[in-house]
Amino acid sequence: MNIPENFKFETQAVRTQTERTQFQEHSTPLFLTSSFVFDDSEEMAEVFADKLQKHSYSRYTNPNVSEFIEKMVKLECAEAGYAYASGMGAIFSTMMALLNSGNEIISCSSIYGATHVLFSATLPRWGITTKFFDIHYPETIEKLITPNTKILYAESPTNPACDLIDLRLLAEIAHRHNLIFIVDNCFATPYVQQPMLLGADISLHSATKLIDGQGRVLGGVAVGNQELMDKIYLFSRGVGATLSPFNAWILSKSLETLAIRVERASENALKLAEFLEKNKNVLSVKYPFLPSHPQYELAKKQMKTGGNMVAFEVKGGREAGKKFLNTLKMCSLTSNLGDTRTIIVHPASTTHSKLSAEALAEGFITEGMIRVSVGIEHISDIINDIEQALAAI
Repeated sequence: MNIPENFKFETQAVRTQTERTQFQEHSTPLFLTSSFVFDDSEEMAEVFADKLQKHSYSRYTNPNVSEFIEKMVKLECAEAGYAYASGMGAIFSTMMALLNSGNEIISCSSIYGATHVLFSATLPRWGITTKFFDIHYPETIEKLITPNTKILYAESPTNPACDLIDLRLLAEIAHRHNLIFIVDNCFATPYVQQPMLLGADISLHSATKLIDGQGRVLGGVAVGNQELMDKIYLFSRGVGATLSPFNAWILSKSLETLAIRVERASENALKLAEFLEKNKNVLSVKYPFLPSHPQYELAKKQMKTGGNMVAFEVKGGREAGKKFLNTLKMCSLTSNLGDTRTIIVHPASTTHSKLSAEALAEGFITEGMIRVSVGIEHISDIINDIEQALAAI
């Protein structure tokens, strides 16, 4: 359905959908089919020669997957996209589609643990290396650039430390040196932040997180400019990391409530951060819209809300962190984030446990750091549960 471009974010998320079938259904149906039939051999040949745009095989395109991609492209103000079976599938496929052996990535050191392992241990097997920079010192980036550097990569806010980086500044640096600027926008979502409008070439998401928002399915997505996404599409459809139609159907419906969920979770996260700042067993708190955050002014400039993620450090290090987690009564201990339910993890022993001590330090991950994915429960219940657990350490 053609939705006017001047419609607001929430309307685009709700009203963008694939064309209705002859049954004139109001909500997009599931298209659980591996392939699609053609009228004749000539049409089939034209589709396979890319001369005619039509669904042929669900590893290439599918109505449900296409609808989800179209929504994400619109919400991110991009030109094209591709959807994957997971967020890591999106990151790996994007890198492999755009890089050759001998190429280099420059990445901020504070990134998701699995991404760090991909960059530092997996990609080097194909001759692709990564140099890391401190997110607090972006002026050091240009010293790392060589003729082999092809990609500048960043998370903002970072996982798990909730630090920020000026995306416009990184875009300027990247484009001055003809680099591809890629942003992992998972923590923010397109509702909170649109990297494409800040100069990014590609924006990546683990759709498993806030986009689904209810802990049901896995998914990933990459959106960006048409030229780059054409390369990514041709690579990705060949390797087969494609999002399933069922998961795409779930994720597309989830986008309809993204703004509402993120608004409520952001309100809760700010209140939780304010509470944590006053607790005697908490050493420090990081939340983008907390005035004490070192990049508070930047957060207000490039984010609509502070998001739902809060990082804080408890007194007593790892043992205190373990006792805190084991004393929680309501909040979930699980590896996901972005759920309607509040989720709490200890990054050093879980999501980032594969990192060396040096890499943990470079990512500002301490032994006592706790990462909270704030949900949409009543804020008093969230705070009460965390308060009683902090009192036990």
